[in-house]
Amino acid sequence: MIDIERIRSETPGCKHVLHFNSAGSSLMPAPVFDALQRVLRDENEVGGYEAERRAQEDIQAFNTEFAGLLNADPSEIAYIENATRAWDMVFYGLNLKAGDRVITHESEYASNYLAFLQQSRRLGFEIDLVPSDASGQIDVEALDGMIGPRTKLIAITHVPTQGGLVNPAAEVGKIAKKHGVLYLLDACQSVGQLHVDVAEIGCDMLSGTGRKFLRGPRGTGFLYVRKEILDQIDPPFVDLHSATWTEKNGYELADGARRFQNWESYVAGRVGLMEAVRYARAVGVPQIEDRVTTLAQGLRDELSTVNGVSVHDLGLRKSGIVTFTKDGIESKAIADSLRNQGINVSVAPVTGARLDFEARNLPAMIRASVHYFNTQDEIARFVDAVKAIY
Repeated sequence: MIDIERIRSETPGCKHVLHFNSAGSSLMPAPVFDALQRVLRDENEVGGYEAERRAQEDIQAFNTEFAGLLNADPSEIAYIENATRAWDMVFYGLNLKAGDRVITHESEYASNYLAFLQQSRRLGFEIDLVPSDASGQIDVEALDGMIGPRTKLIAITHVPTQGGLVNPAAEVGKIAKKHGVLYLLDACQSVGQLHVDVAEIGCDMLSGTGRKFLRGPRGTGFLYVRKEILDQIDPPFVDLHSATWTEKNGYELADGARRFQNWESYVAGRVGLMEAVRYARAVGVPQIEDRVTTLAQGLRDELSTVNGVSVHDLGLRKSGIVTFTKDGIESKAIADSLRNQGINVSVAPVTGARLDFEARNLPAMIRASVHYFNTQDEIARFVDAVKAIY
């Protein structure tokens, strides 16, 4: 059981807002904020390099904490400044050629799909869209049948930004392994709210962020790369941290996933993100997942009873993200009204996942994302507020 009273007392934001926006940026717990402040205070008092030396124990713990969270080896973890850049570092480093094929799903996030489009124009590979099954998730059987000799990559989003769907990542991993195809998983919205085990999932690469369900600082991210496939990826850029200048015309890449990191980084954010992972692991990821899933389904059920409200979440398995519209009212107007009442949500725009929105003929939606620090009373208040908007 999660001690909700303690968790909320350690989350100062709970006193000021009803926060249903953890899929955007969650509320930091006090230990994470304190870790940030400790490094920033040292930077102010003794200088940035000296502050980094003082923080070495916490910096080294970043890899071990993430390894424990994801069931990976510490050498397979890299600190990256955000989830998009983490994803880019491996995708843009793959040796894709004209005639190759990359498989993704219509739920794919805009930044990833834009990268597919850009690189397909540059390199000449083809983009294949695996269809959805009747529930709206990836059709695993169809995926199996789509893979051919020119298929080089399966790249999907675990939990799409625009709805509660949880794609069957482990089943996709089995298909990728069966065919010997590289598998890149965007876990930006799943790590921190769901149990994510890279060995169980079978992904070769996984990217994520600190600010969302991990409850870490903004401007922080992470990357997992399975050590057996490191040599199949040529980092799109290197520096004196990710590579060693061994001779006038030669260099060697750093061992492990460190080859994808930059020398210069947000040290306070890195320490804060480490502390956020440590905090989540102390609370218990299985317990977090159970509470988030229960709260989100309760919110869906309650919203479904409101006149004029349509809930748009897909999938056999659903996450803490709840998306909905209300007849005759633009989602931005709903979000503005809620914000004026101290209630935080996001608007999921068509441009964030155009393939999915257009396939379902949907307008921009309200995205209400719960976390384990939220309560049933907050759900009731939220639903009453939505009812009152005309």
